[in-house]
Amino acid sequence: MNEAIRNLEPKTLWNKFADLNAVPRPSKKEERVIAFMKAFGNNLGLETMEDSVGNVIIRKPATTGLEDRMTIVMQSHLDMVHQKNSDTIFDFDTQGIEMYVDGGWVRANGTTLGADNGLGVATIMAILESDSIAHPAIEALFTIDEETGMTGAMGLKGGLLTGDILLNLDTEEDDEIGVGCAGGVDVTANRSYTEIDVPANVEVYNVSVKGLQGGHSGMDIIKGLGNANKIMNRLLYAVKDLIHLSELKGGSLRNAIPRESSATVVVPNDEVAAFLSEVKKTTEAITSEYKSLESNLSITAQKTDTIPEKVMDASGQKALINAIYAAHNGVYRMSPAIEDLVETSNNIAKITVQNSEIKVECLSRSSVKSSIDDLVQTLAAVFEMAGFEVAATGEYPGWTPNMDSDILKVLDTLYEKINGKKAHVAACHAGLECGILGQNYPNMDMISFGPTIKGAHSPDERASISSVQKYWKFVLAILEDIPGK
Repeated sequence: MNEAIRNLEPKTLWNKFADLNAVPRPSKKEERVIAFMKAFGNNLGLETMEDSVGNVIIRKPATTGLEDRMTIVMQSHLDMVHQKNSDTIFDFDTQGIEMYVDGGWVRANGTTLGADNGLGVATIMAILESDSIAHPAIEALFTIDEETGMTGAMGLKGGLLTGDILLNLDTEEDDEIGVGCAGGVDVTANRSYTEIDVPANVEVYNVSVKGLQGGHSGMDIIKGLGNANKIMNRLLYAVKDLIHLSELKGGSLRNAIPRESSATVVVPNDEVAAFLSEVKKTTEAITSEYKSLESNLSITAQKTDTIPEKVMDASGQKALINAIYAAHNGVYRMSPAIEDLVETSNNIAKITVQNSEIKVECLSRSSVKSSIDDLVQTLAAVFEMAGFEVAATGEYPGWTPNMDSDILKVLDTLYEKINGKKAHVAACHAGLECGILGQNYPNMDMISFGPTIKGAHSPDERASISSVQKYWKFVLAILEDIPGK
């Protein structure tokens, strides 16, 4: 299946991407890809090291004639988001990604593709391996755990890198040059509840929300896509006086808009007709609202003969449903300074109700520190009123735009020269590692760019073949035009 990928142009890049995607590399489990990258560097005879947290650094001297240029850091992250469709049988811990060509796109078979940020990694690998591409001295920085905490960037110590310029290859529109990004923080709400015996004379239903697009919880939040946790909660709210909730599981990753949610509910026999009627009415309303955005949305309530051992007590159920209904999800504030940029947002990413414990996990983002603080306090106020304990952890900084950047001037000029039109210079509502890396390397001039990738963080992730070709040409031009020391 992956052989077709190896025949795409530029072959050197796509072959490295295929090599990389043969190595399992989910976030928090990067041991194999770290070993892979170290072997790659060592086999090329290049200076290769692993730092104290697992980042890999590979150094390559300048090619002849470019020794007087500034040293560049080319940076991408090794880990990938592991998402799959519910009917796809796949083990991210042991299997390589199965890719295929679909018209002008490269996709994966029922899973995330790993183009985020594997195409960046593959780009750097192709340059390191080449004996014909002109470039200044390179420090290749491959970070770990970008997708679930940015612990690689956070753990990179000052003094390890000597580069003057950082090229981050993690932007996902080929006409965009990134100069800033949002920071983020995890907001987690926990609450216990009392389990009670299942009443007599009941029917049990498995309620499911499926078929949503999902996507990147920062870049895609502006689209107003369906959030499975909010949709499920809306349905539960509609039938709250007719059910006893037993279990609930929605979403899987903090940085992905949740695509699926499932719940087990117990319904007294004399309330079944009302329950089914309300489910039908609410489902019709929701699917109608989302028909232009979420054409594959499916909401079902299937009767099952499996009776749970316990259900949630009434007070716990009320607290959960009311809190999720009131908690903000989606865009919180648009930037007043940059047109069409989301300033602040929240993703209710994951909800688990099981064994007397409720856990709600959110990822809040903002390019303004005071605004994200306001959002976190808003969420905390809602959940605390419902008896939850709230913690804000894993905060990472945004990346403040520098419109006087020298490397921005280089890329801006080159893009227009190559493509005949201006690039879109922008900040993004996502967590790039530049802001974090800049804390220990404050004098490093940073920029971000990349090929067009759609549907990141979802099984609909796909990479544009023509865009990769355009991007590769841009990369080669940049390498030859790095300023002198």
